[in-house]
Amino acid sequence: MPLTGPALGALRILLIEDSPEDAELMCEQMLDAGLEASFERVESAQELREALARAAPDIVLSDLSMPGFSGNEALQIVRAALPEVPFIFVSGTMGEENAVAALHQGANDYIIKHQPARLPSAVARAVREARSAIDRQRVEAELMRAQRLESLSLLAAGLSHDLRNILQPLLIMPDLMKARTDDPQLHHLADIIAECGRRGHEMAESMLSFVRGSRNTSEHICLVHLFEGVELLLRSNLPAKVTLHLEVADGLAVDANYTELQQVLLNLSLNAIQAMPNGGRLTLRAASAADTHGEDWLRISVTDEGIGMDADTLSHLFNPFFTTKATGTGLGLISCKRIIEGAHGSIHVDSQPGVGTRFDLLLPMRESTDAAATVDGPIAAGTGQSILVVDGEATRLSLLGNALSSQGYHLQLASDGAAALRWMQQESMPALVIADAGSKLLSPSHLLGEMATLGYRGPALVLEEADVTVPLAVFPPGINVHVLRKPLEMQQVFRSVAEALETA
Repeated sequence: MPLTGPALGALRILLIEDSPEDAELMCEQMLDAGLEASFERVESAQELREALARAAPDIVLSDLSMPGFSGNEALQIVRAALPEVPFIFVSGTMGEENAVAALHQGANDYIIKHQPARLPSAVARAVREARSAIDRQRVEAELMRAQRLESLSLLAAGLSHDLRNILQPLLIMPDLMKARTDDPQLHHLADIIAECGRRGHEMAESMLSFVRGSRNTSEHICLVHLFEGVELLLRSNLPAKVTLHLEVADGLAVDANYTELQQVLLNLSLNAIQAMPNGGRLTLRAASAADTHGEDWLRISVTDEGIGMDADTLSHLFNPFFTTKATGTGLGLISCKRIIEGAHGSIHVDSQPGVGTRFDLLLPMRESTDAAATVDGPIAAGTGQSILVVDGEATRLSLLGNALSSQGYHLQLASDGAAALRWMQQESMPALVIADAGSKLLSPSHLLGEMATLGYRGPALVLEEADVTVPLAVFPPGINVHVLRKPLEMQQVFRSVAEALETA
């Protein structure tokens, strides 16, 4: 009977058989069925060990009873030397009890010699299953390694964030010192402090980049090839009831890190497979999309028909170490989020319990270019305008308050969004709101939304981390939002405040 299924290539088959005639019949049976194979026959324990030492076979076929050497002993030798190699008993004396015992000892299958028609298909199935198991172990090992590195990256990211907060006064204080004195020696000392602050910040960034490895390396990726690679890795992990569908147009490409983007798709796909215990359809789709500004984006979707997620789970989905799996680490999705945002994109999720989940990855179709450098001009001083600063970092909050007060502004400081809202309800509206994007209790978008309901229509200045982009689309309409990247330099803050108030 001809074999069906993907071609296996040339196989190396090791026969443990004391009868040359029986070995020849088995070889003919497999060749006639279409298997491409080379054969080696051994009939003693010593010959078996020597054959295994020379080269690993793709499969071992063994008689059960031979003079001075048993199939059970052969199975033990093969399992000790090469545990991943499939082993099939081919015997004329194997009863049901012996067959069950052989399977318990680690054999993959058994064939009766006088019924050899099943031999070729059994060999093909055993080889495919062994290769799938090896691929699955490799993918799992790669994912575990990636998650361990991700844990280290998260620790480094947290340390880098704390170091930057500690170094913040060294970046702000020099400008304040120079504004309060004309002493050239103090100006020189201020420049030294500023340089130390910049070097410390660069060291924190370098540490994070080292942990991230080649994360920032970008290349031109053909989406068809990327999907084919993901399909190859997923093939051994697909349960029988789960079907994989790829939908990608020819010619689609994106500039990103291939390994990281592949890791994202693998992570999301494996999660989707686990979310479909009863089977279903897993779809990977890539298509071009345009935003409201006419810019071209690539949308990659990973969709399943699984159990879905409720609102509470969705709200914690990208929190570090949050997981709904008994053996999960809670780092996979935050790793995906970091990779996509590191490529100047965004990740979105839509899920309904009992219906399924869709993850959308939005990536720019072309690399973003830095804006042209602006020429510094004179900075207008304040004329008593009211500025509300909301920042949970006490040192930065105090320094911003002192610095802006020295420029002629009237400052109100709040350590969190709730305090800011209480002040607005009790006092008059400020001319400008400055809010830290890293606020944990109330994000700037939610804070400004609440302020808008109270009647605020002025501009806002959002302070964001250098490696985390805050999308402007999340802010309420009617409030002109400006973004200022950390680490802050006082001249940059003064200029941004003046420009924001000027456009109000």
